[in-house]
Amino acid sequence: MPKPLPQPDAESREFWEDVKARRLMLQRCRACGRFRFYPRAVCPHCLSGDFERVTASGKGSLYSFTVCHRPAAEAFAADVPYVVALVDLDEGVRLMSNLIGCPPGQARVGMHVEVVFEDASPDITLYKFTPAGSSSSVEGLLMMR
Repeated sequence: MPKPLPQPDAESREFWEDVKARRLMLQRCRACGRFRFYPRAVCPHCLSGDFERVTASGKGSLYSFTVCHRPAAEAFAADVPYVVALVDLDEGVRLMSNLIGCPPGQARVGMHVEVVFEDASPDITLYKFTPAGSSSSVEGLLMMR
């Protein structure tokens, strides 16, 4: 059974195209200067529709996480246990993803993480996070899948 994948829409299409190109891009409001995630037409802070797309550092810290010992759906059964993570990027936005390249028992709130990319299908690449400093070894494993 295939895993559910993001379904890009008009507001998120550019974001997912950038992820496919292995770039994590964020919207930054030109009126108030704040970053936002998820991609949307207006700033949730000042309601301006004027924004620019900026390359994120891909670095941040683990805000919270849960270790899933039971799959959310049958498509995830082979992955248990897996870590669903909330990551605070250095730019000030919070993203939900997975923590990989780290045994679930070693995940810690506050640990420094960095983005890695995993091709989930010919059309969709996912962004995931790994402990800081281990991205090159994790990227090599993801490329072999």
